[in-house]
Amino acid sequence: MSTRRTFFRQLGAAAATPLVLPDFLTESTRTAFQRLQKPGSPQQIAQDEDYWSWIKAEFTVSPNILNLNNGGVSPQPKTVQDAHIRFYQYCNEAPSYYMWRILDQGRESLRAKLADLAGCSPDELAINRNATEGLNTIIFGLTLKPGDEVVLAKQDYPNMMNAWKQREKRDGIKLVWLDLKLPSENDDELVRQYAGAITSKTKVVHVTHVVNWTGQIMPVRKIADLAHKQGIEVICDGAHSFAHLDYKIPELGCDYYATSLHKWLCAPFGSGMMYIQKEKIKNVWALLSSPEPDGPDIRKFESLGTRSFAAEMAIGTAVDFQLGIGAARKFARLHYLKNYWAEKVKDISGVRLFTSLKPEFAGALAVVGISGMAGPELEKQLLETYKIHTVPIILGPVDGVRVTPHVYTTPKDLDRLVVAITELAGKQNLATKQKKS
Repeated sequence: MSTRRTFFRQLGAAAATPLVLPDFLTESTRTAFQRLQKPGSPQQIAQDEDYWSWIKAEFTVSPNILNLNNGGVSPQPKTVQDAHIRFYQYCNEAPSYYMWRILDQGRESLRAKLADLAGCSPDELAINRNATEGLNTIIFGLTLKPGDEVVLAKQDYPNMMNAWKQREKRDGIKLVWLDLKLPSENDDELVRQYAGAITSKTKVVHVTHVVNWTGQIMPVRKIADLAHKQGIEVICDGAHSFAHLDYKIPELGCDYYATSLHKWLCAPFGSGMMYIQKEKIKNVWALLSSPEPDGPDIRKFESLGTRSFAAEMAIGTAVDFQLGIGAARKFARLHYLKNYWAEKVKDISGVRLFTSLKPEFAGALAVVGISGMAGPELEKQLLETYKIHTVPIILGPVDGVRVTPHVYTTPKDLDRLVVAITELAGKQNLATKQKKS
């Protein structure tokens, strides 16, 4: 235990230096790091509770409330918190000097670190505050004329849908809406829905990688290939997929992409990044003021004025934490946790799952409902009676709560959820029978 804690503390302390160094581990911390890399397939490690106890011990989550809304925003491990605090205190010694002349110089090494994790060039990544900022920058920055068509879905994220509606109202573009049939375990059918909406006037297809309403993994690459064959550009919303699924951004085939790093990467709140293929950067106008708003440099999107340099620099520690676990192991664990509880409740009378159990179609996020009980009421009962925090979801036929575990969640935690759903479903079934009688 002391070796583990020493390792993580040194990990955070080393990353919380004015300039992020590429190699900082001492011999003792390397030994602890190797323990995190114990042999075994991702699927084997996914069920190794001794291994994941190492990870859980790094989080300072409440022992009283079971947080199963990590999809909204994830807690940060202690190493990331420590790095953030240290950078913050450092800035306060002489803010304008340490922020602008010292920490601001660390952005390039951080950009390179994120680019390595994302599998792209540093010159294709802008560091910002969240997926909404990144995607809105792209949506408002693209040159579109009246009559140009954009294909998107009613299951996309509201902030992005509203941005497109604003462009429709302001610029006279046409929005073509899909109503996806979810959950789905048929990529070809999903692709056909997008194919059927494309016309000669389509300029952009907007697709969400992991749908926040249901946890559905969308076949982004197949949709992108379809669109590109017809000269259409693709925007991908990666808010719920980055550091959750095991992939590199270029593998998606999209032209534009953005994500929030305070979700699955467990970076400080209000941190995100945007990706644009290098040759496309000049085609997107900077959202805020820039000396060359239509230039080819990705850094034109980072003219945000004063922002939290401390939070930004601590992203590097979150990247180290991610690398310590490994993308394949992390996804395998998250999918295992989702299926652990979902398999136990799916056959209970009155319980409905709105998410696939197959790893090709869903990871950690899943939505569960109880017949006769609206999502907000189920969320209320889980919180008030069982101290389990979820989020209500109502969208078309989907009516329930979204359950999102993370790497610090244990099967024992999820047993609490199973008990709660079992009891609530039983009470609802009894009430339904009594009404009928």
